[in-house]
Amino acid sequence: MSRRAVLWIGFALVHVVVAVLGFRLPNQPMGDVYLVYEPWALQALSGGGIPGVTEQWIYPPVALVPMVLAVGLEWIAGYEVAWALLVTACDALAFALLVGHARSRGRSVGAWFWLAFILLLGPVGMYRLDGLTVPLAIAGCLWLVGRPAVASALLTIATWIKVWPAALLAAAVIAVRRRLSIITTALVASAAILLVVVLAGGAEHALGFVSGQTDRGLQLEAPVSMFYLWQAVAGVEGSYLYYDRNILTFQVTGPQVDGVIAVMTPLLMVALVAVAALGAVQLRRGARFAGLFPALALSLVLVFIVFNKVGSPQYLTWIIAPIVLGLVLDRNRWSPLAIGALVTAALTQIVYPITYNFLLNADVLAVAVLTARNLLLVALLVWTLIHVVRAPVHARAHAAATDTTP
Repeated sequence: MSRRAVLWIGFALVHVVVAVLGFRLPNQPMGDVYLVYEPWALQALSGGGIPGVTEQWIYPPVALVPMVLAVGLEWIAGYEVAWALLVTACDALAFALLVGHARSRGRSVGAWFWLAFILLLGPVGMYRLDGLTVPLAIAGCLWLVGRPAVASALLTIATWIKVWPAALLAAAVIAVRRRLSIITTALVASAAILLVVVLAGGAEHALGFVSGQTDRGLQLEAPVSMFYLWQAVAGVEGSYLYYDRNILTFQVTGPQVDGVIAVMTPLLMVALVAVAALGAVQLRRGARFAGLFPALALSLVLVFIVFNKVGSPQYLTWIIAPIVLGLVLDRNRWSPLAIGALVTAALTQIVYPITYNFLLNADVLAVAVLTARNLLLVALLVWTLIHVVRAPVHARAHAAATDTTP
């Protein structure tokens, strides 16, 4: 049996297993699909109001498109199965692009990593909007050098579904030589999306998802929440978990929490700018795309996660695309980080959905697993920053950049 056939069999088995786990595991790992995505889609189709257009929404406006598309498939076996089929179909397109004829060892390793990550992270990676942005991000990363305009269009569309692919666009603007094509395409695509929203009467709400995120509290699973979570475990007065019914998520609170909430978004912005500046410096020193982009992209994505006051488990899907590209370009260098990422995915599935009930009761072991997961995310960020700093430098470009001769 050919390597390509084995990869596709693996693809089918992993997606079937993860799809079924969504029905079997506790704590409603597919809850968002039938509790919020389907009602939003049906509301828009029935004329009851369009989220992100006629009313404020926590997501960018294009996020509604896959929710509505899934309605067209629900005749097969319901909306949940329709969603799983939609995600699987999108994954299949990107997987075909990645694998090709399976002659490249690096591409095969990247493909196996992606499948292993999907399996270890579990159903939350499939039954969330983020699962649809992953194949767009992978295809965009693979096409950045050869087809930068197409890559930019895909990453821009993904950004208007969930914001995180903006980190990949930022890294591309820094590391790709044909950056003007990337910038122009991103601006044109964004303008087209905004024009459609405005013409539909949504000018007031087109960017409402930005304020919707900045006003949020500290989500339970976010790294910054660990301080208050352990205080809740210790029974410190005023520190506890609660459910926010406005945004449908569990959060933590405690002494001086409002100050922490207020500082997190500015801190995130500063960290993103600092990492982007580091990438620009390395480019100026002579770093090339293959050595710089994957590490810079992953660094920016991990900053999005580590410094975020929101820490949903599906956020782990964000790290797939830059790691896949890193394995394609230099599998020996990226294999240790890929292994660390797989461990992080497994810990995340243990946290949610497997032990989530224990976590909500501030159980010591469950909190310890979550803490280990968050510490590993920080370690991965440090690793990638080191590799940005150590990105191979082209000698001639470095000499030109450092030449101070008048």
